[in-house]
Amino acid sequence: MTFKLSDELLEQIEQLVADRNNSGLLQILNELHYADIAEIINELNLDEATYLIKLLDSEKTSETLTELDEDVRERILKNLSAQEIADELLELDTDDAADIIAELSEERKKEVISHIEDKEHAKDIVELLRYDENSAGGLMAKELVKVNENWNVLTCVKEMRLQAEHVTRVHSIYVVDDNERLKGRLSLKDLLTTSTQTHIRDIYIPKVDYVSVTDKAEDVARVMSKYDLEAIPVVDESGRLVGRITIDDIVDVIREEAEKDYQLAAGITRDVEADDSVWKLTRARLPWLLIGMFGGLGAASIITGFQDALETYPILLSFVPLMQATAGNVGVQSSAIVVQGLANNSIKGEILGRLAKEFSLGLINGLAIAAIVLLISHFAFGTSYLVSSTIGLGLITVIVNAAVIGTFIPIFLDKRGIDPAVATGPFITTSNDVLGILIYFTIAKVILGF
Repeated sequence: MTFKLSDELLEQIEQLVADRNNSGLLQILNELHYADIAEIINELNLDEATYLIKLLDSEKTSETLTELDEDVRERILKNLSAQEIADELLELDTDDAADIIAELSEERKKEVISHIEDKEHAKDIVELLRYDENSAGGLMAKELVKVNENWNVLTCVKEMRLQAEHVTRVHSIYVVDDNERLKGRLSLKDLLTTSTQTHIRDIYIPKVDYVSVTDKAEDVARVMSKYDLEAIPVVDESGRLVGRITIDDIVDVIREEAEKDYQLAAGITRDVEADDSVWKLTRARLPWLLIGMFGGLGAASIITGFQDALETYPILLSFVPLMQATAGNVGVQSSAIVVQGLANNSIKGEILGRLAKEFSLGLINGLAIAAIVLLISHFAFGTSYLVSSTIGLGLITVIVNAAVIGTFIPIFLDKRGIDPAVATGPFITTSNDVLGILIYFTIAKVILGF
């Protein structure tokens, strides 16, 4: 059954902590997954959270730490000694251990690393800390099973048994040469059905997908998603096998990227959460709100410039909200589809072809909407056919313009190495609002002659 944190359970945990009832706490916690324990700890105060972390056995504690909210984990780590942190890191794969250490200050990092008893484990963690956290090197773990192409099957099996002791889950068996360069992968079936004296070079599969330590995390996610991989090997600049990335790490990347793009599309410039401080939330939202404000002022100045015409044709002003809303919606729709296509790497062909397609789509939608508005404006608002035609033509032009802008800007930003998600939301809406108003009144001026 799926775990659900209730107020009753949380109150029970808090009371057991207050009573220092360790047996009662362990009776509850030992039945829970570490991710569920992390959910509980996220809701406790610092002292209660630290008490639970110290109460659990090292294996469960270490896994729980990786699932905590970053700000909660940061506060708890400050309450633990360097030795206590080092003991927990011994239970984690190197990639998770490196992620936790990366959150510490430089002085604290050195202190914790010096307390890690397994020096090979500490060395691997230090190596991972060299890589950018958003690269394949920053995602990979050092734990894997690899065999030499010159070994025979018997030697291979013996070595695999030794290596597997340090690997939580064996996804693949990688084959390397004497210089540790990745050569391919080994089928477990071939290993089990081949003579013990057969050399690995005679049975391994040379075709293997891999990534480089410098590849972006998003690119790794794209490769693993495309080929349905549970794990992928990572090589350095010389082609040497240095680690592997597993699907659980990629799920985190996809989730974080989706959250970031969603926030960018909503006009939030920083990675924030609902529980962050008012000041942090303000800094994340205010820049785009200011852009929207200046866009609104720009639209107001355009309307002011046509004040004389509005005295003659005041009905034109009634349709300004329609122009702005329609342009904003069409622009966001177009840009959202393009941003999604860029993220999935499904945008194919030249940019002119894509723009032509959106132009056609905008024209069809514009004609359909304009026809309805033309009839409503004439019969419901009593406008002349000339004014109604002006409104309809303005709406068609505004929709086509919004569709083209919504398509062009994300592709342009992507080619410049800028996250195209910034194009959606307030940016597209504001730009289309201003241009839409300008186009609308310019068409009105040409047709009505003011």
